[in-house]
Amino acid sequence: MWEGFLVPVLQVLSDGVERGRREMFHLTAARAGLTDEQLAEVLDSCQTKANNRIGWALSALALSEAIDRPRRGRYVITDRGRTLLAQHPGALSERILFPDGRRRWRATTPTQEAVEDTDSDLDPLEQIDQGVTRYNADVAVQLLDRLRAQEPAFLEQAVLDLLVAMGYGGAEKQVRRLGGSGDGGVDGVIDQDALGLDRVYVQAKRYAADNVVGRETIQAFVGALHGRHASRGIFITTSRFTQHAVDYAATINARVILIDGERLARLMIQYGVGVQTRHTYRLVELDEDFFE
Repeated sequence: MWEGFLVPVLQVLSDGVERGRREMFHLTAARAGLTDEQLAEVLDSCQTKANNRIGWALSALALSEAIDRPRRGRYVITDRGRTLLAQHPGALSERILFPDGRRRWRATTPTQEAVEDTDSDLDPLEQIDQGVTRYNADVAVQLLDRLRAQEPAFLEQAVLDLLVAMGYGGAEKQVRRLGGSGDGGVDGVIDQDALGLDRVYVQAKRYAADNVVGRETIQAFVGALHGRHASRGIFITTSRFTQHAVDYAATINARVILIDGERLARLMIQYGVGVQTRHTYRLVELDEDFFE
């Protein structure tokens, strides 16, 4: 079970040293006391079983904020991770990592071992679907981490690329970035028709996860829209919105769509912006007509 690697991962990182993914695999396997036979086990995907399980443990700990990823493929323990290790030095479980019941990286509850669990009440297709959901949820967290680490101009262009991928801007992809000093409170504009009669303005804010966007910020964006005689806008952030901000956007005359970090990451994955396909699978079924 991947949960058996949660404590070893935290133990490896407990010295506060930032470590890379390859080093984490090696040190965690050693800390867990895996035998040569266990290290040699390979899954159908050609990945070793040990690395697969350690990878899931790293993902779960990162999602629960027990470890941090300061750079791509690098890991360091957090204060929460130290607390968890002190409170549960023998074993950790997913239930302990997510005590409020949130399962941000999966739809229901199958672990990676569900594919191999003969007692599972999920059929193979459900297991595949939930495995993909779980993997993509981890990629979504990595996407937000990377976006927050870039310059504001990078996020502005990224969200415009996403909107083009979603079909905005028409066949001619009439999307322009306006970000920078003197942008008038908007970062981009989308012309939905060739003459620019139908325009949508965009604001993108690169915020840390705990920097919540409040009503005042949305009011300022609406003011910027009015200054351009516009009635439609899209406000995108890498964090989230307060309920007051959401309620305000829903009641004003201007049509303003709010997209928080979680939805932004999902859309980027859905429309292939900032991600690439890792594997494709060929699924077959019996051709009943062949046997008639």
